[in-house]
Amino acid sequence: MSDPVKALLGGVRVAPSILSADFGRLREQVGEVLDAGARVIHVDVMDGHFVPPITVGPIVVAALRERTQAAGAMLDVHLMIERPERHVEEFVRAGADSVTFHAEATPHVSYTAGLLRERGVGVGVAINPATPVGALAEVAGAIDMALCMTVNPGWGGQPFIDHSPEKIARVGAIVGAAVAVQVDGGIDPTTAPLCRAAGASVFVAGSAIFGAEDPGEAYRAIARAVDAA
Repeated sequence: MSDPVKALLGGVRVAPSILSADFGRLREQVGEVLDAGARVIHVDVMDGHFVPPITVGPIVVAALRERTQAAGAMLDVHLMIERPERHVEEFVRAGADSVTFHAEATPHVSYTAGLLRERGVGVGVAINPATPVGALAEVAGAIDMALCMTVNPGWGGQPFIDHSPEKIARVGAIVGAAVAVQVDGGIDPTTAPLCRAAGASVFVAGSAIFGAEDPGEAYRAIARAVDAA
């Protein structure tokens, strides 16, 4: 993982998720949140198998790369796909700075993490709401970020699962202080501070940002709520 990406993941960050953006105005809307201060752009990739919806692929990552680089930002790719080890290299070539895949989606979690580490990008492993935090224990020393889903993956706009902060704290205890804890699902100015108090430091927000009339101000409202950089 490069030093700039390490620095970005080492702080408190709000990561706007383009899943909820207007894809007819994608570069424009990403530009709005970058201008507002966002330095982590979250790209949700879904394959229609691991989760029912189908979203985007490496082409969209490549299309955003120049704009995010110019802003000193990173592309954080979240793979909600089966057998991610078959696809991670393509996303790295497209410009992903960090790639997170699901522990439930492959029998080869350690191998997949190793592929990403060899290619010099950030390594993340995600777990679903019903997945025990112990799924992260054996790879904690090989990852840079642990993603604790705070909704069931697959659809934007779902309500935050109320007992998530307790699980977030257990994730942090397992992976240790050197690993960033990311949350994704139902994150807004009310729920983000609850997750921050439990130990999360990277907050993915989609509809709360891109569903707002002013995405830049919506980003800033969540950033203020968690004192994000």
